Amino acid sequence: MTASGKSCARREGGASPAWAAWPPTEGGSTPGSPSAQDSAAQGSTGEGSAAEAQRLLSAAATGAFRLNGAFLAVSEGIARTGGLTAARWQVLGSVLRTPAPVSEIARQLGLTRQAVQRTADALVAQGFAEYRPNPAHSRAKLLAATDAGVQAVRRIDPAHRALAERLAAELGPDGFRDAAAAVHALIGALERIGAERA
Repeated sequence: MTASGKSCARREGGASPAWAAWPPTEGGSTPGSPSAQDSAAQGSTGEGSAAEAQRLLSAAATGAFRLNGAFLAVSEGIARTGGLTAARWQVLGSVLRTPAPVSEIARQLGLTRQAVQRTADALVAQGFAEYRPNPAHSRAKLLAATDAGVQAVRRIDPAHRALAERLAAELGPDGFRDAAAAVHALIGALERIGAERA
């Protein structure tokens, strides 16, 4: 989790998509379970490697949804120390240093513009953010953190640091670094595939 938190409003339909559990594994095993992994390891070419790739996709997808849920749960508790929700923490954190239009924030966070707009409006109403003129686009105002917003995030920092230290202790420094790198590698690959299909 970055200082901005990664827990804004979930996309429509928060449940895992059906393909996250496809193809069904033999004997009713779930993706990522030992029996599924053993079965996947048996195929290295042709249909075997394709089936293995599908099982890995299923394991990654279901794992990503579980990870998102875990981040949402822990982030809500941390955000409350600053008088924020997890969603507001995430959006506010994205403009702490540099103001940005709502559309750009949504793109960076992988959320819908409508979801970010609602959160941004709530931050402005709360006094933690403000809209500023955008020299590059008169109709797309910039969202910027106010002094009160900066102070709110600073109040969150001790709890955020404590969680980071706990995760580092659980995973080990190298394990924590490798886990973060793997998440970003998967995100990058999916974004490239999405761009190719657009």
